[in-house]
Amino acid sequence: MLEQILHYMTSAPAIAVYAILFVFPFIENIFPPSPSDLIILVGATLIGRTIDFIPALLLTSISSEIGFLFLYYLGAQTDRKLLRAGKLKFISLDALDTAEKWFAKYGFIIILFNRFISGIRSVIAFFAGVSELPLKRTIILSSISSVLWHLTLLTCGVLFARHIHKVDRMIEHYGIGLTILTIAVIIFAVVQNYYKKKKTEKNPD
Repeated sequence: MLEQILHYMTSAPAIAVYAILFVFPFIENIFPPSPSDLIILVGATLIGRTIDFIPALLLTSISSEIGFLFLYYLGAQTDRKLLRAGKLKFISLDALDTAEKWFAKYGFIIILFNRFISGIRSVIAFFAGVSELPLKRTIILSSISSVLWHLTLLTCGVLFARHIHKVDRMIEHYGIGLTILTIAVIIFAVVQNYYKKKKTEKNPD
């Protein structure tokens, strides 16, 4: 399916390429395995031939932002209706409290760089809603993140069109490495918080 889409893009009319570039960044937020970054890179190789840079940047950035805000909304709704009631067993109140503490301390920095953290972008958007970060500031920072990321992808696609698969592998490795590092930091913080809590319980004074 992916190969067919990529092959189709190279010969498709501009309107179809723009439509693909708009749809996939949104899908990638909802279904993270979606290969939207590769599709955007391939689309970037068509800039100057089939499509133009600015429309491609606007469409991909706006689509990604819509996906982010959709998950933010779900997170905000879920927090009010389900999480505090303990109805979602796979998200404990302790995990929720930890997430909220992280977002209270680093929330806007995380939002600003969320598009660059491949693999957990959807989780960041969801917990931003769960933590009820102020919507206006969240929109501004997540929009900046979206524009910067897609600007980077499109620029790489234009500059390295002949080596697009190498660029894709580099971005994939970058995403995997950064995701592993981020998860490791989160696990460390959760464990540290757990032991601090246990210590406080043993020594309340």
